[in-house]
Amino acid sequence: MSSNLQLLLEMGFSQQLAEKAIQETGDQNIEAAMDWLIVNSEKFSQQTDNSQEMKTEEPIAAAQPEASNTETAAAVTAKSIKCDECNRLFRTNEEVEFHAAKTGHSQFSESTDEKKPLTEEEKKEQLRKVEELMKLKRKEREEKEKAEQLEQEKRRIQSGKELLNIKKKFEEDEIRKIAEERRREKEEEKKARQRVKEQIEQDKLARKQKAGNANNTPVAAPAVQIPAPTTPNQPKDYKETKIQIRLPNGSTMTQSFGAKEQLASVRLFIQMNRTDLAAGIPEPFRIQTNFPRKVFTEEEYEKPLDVLGLVPSAVLMVSKA
Repeated sequence: MSSNLQLLLEMGFSQQLAEKAIQETGDQNIEAAMDWLIVNSEKFSQQTDNSQEMKTEEPIAAAQPEASNTETAAAVTAKSIKCDECNRLFRTNEEVEFHAAKTGHSQFSESTDEKKPLTEEEKKEQLRKVEELMKLKRKEREEKEKAEQLEQEKRRIQSGKELLNIKKKFEEDEIRKIAEERRREKEEEKKARQRVKEQIEQDKLARKQKAGNANNTPVAAPAVQIPAPTTPNQPKDYKETKIQIRLPNGSTMTQSFGAKEQLASVRLFIQMNRTDLAAGIPEPFRIQTNFPRKVFTEEEYEKPLDVLGLVPSAVLMVSKA
């Protein structure tokens, strides 16, 4: 059942009359159906009543050929069907059935009162009700669409928050990992210094024992001069390094790092602080030196900066991956 047909039935038109209006107007819109009903409803109802009367009279004449003139006159004078519960008049059985289904009324009887056709004011009132109903339906549809748009916006905001939380958690995990690596490196440096101190103490003790044995010897052996071995200059032990980072748009950033920090720390610093991206959207990148040109691999990101030769200072270039 189309929505226009349903509207006509809700307004009180019979099933047959409403279907005829929809058929004649091609189910274009409710206004066209209403216009057809206003012009043709009375004529169509009279044709329907005449056809029904002819169908009713033929079986009666065949079954009761000797019916009295009084009964025939009574049948002719019944011009409508009346609802005994609300006193509404109906022309056809379809209207009665629709009214009974809609209101639940069940007491009907024939009536000699003729159902008057709609006046111009009543037709205008019916049309006004249809327009109000259409406005109400349109308003309900717009409110439903607004509610759906609001729900979609809420879901989009929620998805954005979840993405931000995931990014924040990832950054926190990276920072925690770097902090753990620094702590482990400090412990290793502390243990290394402790081993050096112990070795120095052992060397001192050995020299003292050697000197005591030399004093107890009765004949002093001639001192033999042994040339001191020449040792190459030891590289200076740098604790920090200053890294200058050049971004693809020409801007630079400078940051100090521990000499034992991994190259991954520099990559994380670039990810969190670069300002050359459109709308802040992250993108993959590579880190390389300028001269001699060297692009660092994934394995080298796990190596300390001093091992990679990036102390006491270095210049790194950022390029798209």
